[in-house]
Amino acid sequence: MPGVITNVVKVYTDGACSGNPGPGAIGVIVLDENNQELGACKECIGDTTNNRAEYRALIRGLELAAGVCRRKVICFSDNELIVKQLNRQYRIKNAELRKLCIEVQNTARLFDEVIYQYTPRTNRYLGKADKLAKEALTGT
Repeated sequence: MPGVITNVVKVYTDGACSGNPGPGAIGVIVLDENNQELGACKECIGDTTNNRAEYRALIRGLELAAGVCRRKVICFSDNELIVKQLNRQYRIKNAELRKLCIEVQNTARLFDEVIYQYTPRTNRYLGKADKLAKEALTGT
């Protein structure tokens, strides 16, 4: 992705797991405020759980967003648990998820503002992130 070019980006993320736990993968789409794609990512992340994969996808999405924006990032996920944990509506009881949440928070410091928003899986961009994660998982 090119250097910082916009003040607002949207990050759509999804984690996938074959089994829970099992082999995992992530899919990420980064868009500008006009929904023009600025970047995308699909990669395998090894054995994990679904929630860990969701956190890993978000971390990767924030890293990608940092390449094009430092102002405002809106992160969209269909994982309500993760969104509520990041918005401090739910406590994080699992130690591994707590570490991943801290990693998200540390990465989020690169930006002036980060918003975490639950969005149904039917959203077209989340569908695309889901497809990327499944492609990475299946090697297609």
